[in-house]
Amino acid sequence: MSSRDRLTDALYGLGWGTVKKLPEPVAVRLGRTIADLAWKQRGKGVRRLESNYARVVPDASPERLAELSRAGMRSYLRYWMESFRLPAWSPERIKNGFDPKDVHHLTDGLASDQGVILALPHLGNWDLAGAWVTTKLETPFTTVAERLKPETLYDRFVAYREGLGMEVLPHSGGTAFGTLARRLRDGGLVCLVSDRDLSASGVEVDFFGATARMPAGPALLAQQTGALLLPVTLWYDESPVMRGRVHPPIEVPESGTRAEKTSVMTQALADAFASGIAEHPEDWHMLQRLWLDDLDPAKGPS
Repeated sequence: MSSRDRLTDALYGLGWGTVKKLPEPVAVRLGRTIADLAWKQRGKGVRRLESNYARVVPDASPERLAELSRAGMRSYLRYWMESFRLPAWSPERIKNGFDPKDVHHLTDGLASDQGVILALPHLGNWDLAGAWVTTKLETPFTTVAERLKPETLYDRFVAYREGLGMEVLPHSGGTAFGTLARRLRDGGLVCLVSDRDLSASGVEVDFFGATARMPAGPALLAQQTGALLLPVTLWYDESPVMRGRVHPPIEVPESGTRAEKTSVMTQALADAFASGIAEHPEDWHMLQRLWLDDLDPAKGPS
């Protein structure tokens, strides 16, 4: 393991080992302080976040974009402070820490035993939403995690999420899709973060007026298993409680090839994500390139 990998692993270990022991007001202040320092340094991630916000709010002035990126970094660090502390939260704190609207779409789907897929963008704190599902609804679910480097860091994330009641499958290896399909056919729940896929298998969608790629998995799983596909968007307000919305099901088109159906469904997913992101752009933690013309500097803004 390189010295940089060891440092990365040690910092995350410090977060889970130390931050979770802090009183909540102290953790909140610490997160905001770190966010403001990172924002003032204007590193690559902050500049990319601001560039992405310019897509979401195209008429924003430079001053407004700067305000958004500062709020975005504070939201991002709130996610991390909460995530480091989640293993120490009581069941009641988890149950009261998330207040989703229209959750009947999820509970009705679970009651039907047809399987449910929840698809989320990088909005708010998806780990808290997942912990709420396993705690408040007493419903386990399966998700997928990208293999991080170093391997020890990936192991930390898997252990953290499994400790919250999630079954975690590695993204690589080629077996995740089959396992997810089996869980859904058994009437289970699958949760997938689904707003970025730069691989060749990603489905091209129109997203805030430009082309991006999103994963085909949610739409394909819904087609193959008959499971409900439900978009979910999350956001913060000034309270300690995260808010959210479970959107209506995305239907499988009655006609068309599998690829055509997948394209239509993934676009509908992108549209649902866009509605939530447009309402709460500062809670969208997209610090990486997303749009295709951002991947080629000759084609668009860097």
